[in-house]
Amino acid sequence: MSKSADLASIIRDIAGDEPVRIGLILGSGLGHLAGAVEGVAIPYSELPGFPHAGVSGHNPNLVIGNLEGVRVAVFGGRAHYYESGNPAAMRLPLETLCELGADTVIATNAAGSLRADMPTGSIMCLTDHINFSGLNPLIGEQTDKRFVPMMDAYEPELRTALTSAAKGEKIEMFEGIYAWYSGPSFETPAEIRAIRTLGADAVGMSTVPEVILARFLGLRAAAISTITNMAAGMSDEKISHEHTKAMAPLGAAKLEVVLRRFLRDLK
Repeated sequence: MSKSADLASIIRDIAGDEPVRIGLILGSGLGHLAGAVEGVAIPYSELPGFPHAGVSGHNPNLVIGNLEGVRVAVFGGRAHYYESGNPAAMRLPLETLCELGADTVIATNAAGSLRADMPTGSIMCLTDHINFSGLNPLIGEQTDKRFVPMMDAYEPELRTALTSAAKGEKIEMFEGIYAWYSGPSFETPAEIRAIRTLGADAVGMSTVPEVILARFLGLRAAAISTITNMAAGMSDEKISHEHTKAMAPLGAAKLEVVLRRFLRDLK
């Protein structure tokens, strides 16, 4: 069996055989949502080959269970490129998600705003991305599957459902383009000016590799950013990881309401 099939077998032994419907990848400050799942938490350390999320603000557990009546797999933390230099660090977890039966993944992240009308505490549904880093998790893949088309990478039907959920809960959710910057240092004001010129609305250090991998694996994908700061040069804020963790709950509360409504409507 493949590594992902072996892992799926381990997970089923712990969490039961019922297929998972949706995977959720949680960003900085969003780990509390995993605690809302009625199920079991499996530490990444017990899943051979799973990355050990090494970023404070992440909770490295895989939680399998029900949220609003939908069987989900919640990744309480993700591996970032800047931790190991491996943009494909989340490949095995996503392959395992497929083995568990899921056909959809929704990623969340903390991001900096490039728009004056989208302040700290906002949430933004991604419509597209700019791979500003130039890195790709499929480099080294030997099959022709590596040539993944990225038109509608953020699945329109999922975006419509998430937007409908936000409107149903009377929560303002922006739409926009996300730029992936490798990190771990934050962007310079000059880099932010460049990214804005290219058409980005928010910038962050994750998500794009997972979405590329999701499309490669045949998963439908969507993503939502919580805006934790204005990007460098956009305000007088002092940007830091501590600031990101402190501000993340502002948008996370809105995001949780939207995701819960999305799952209820999905039923």
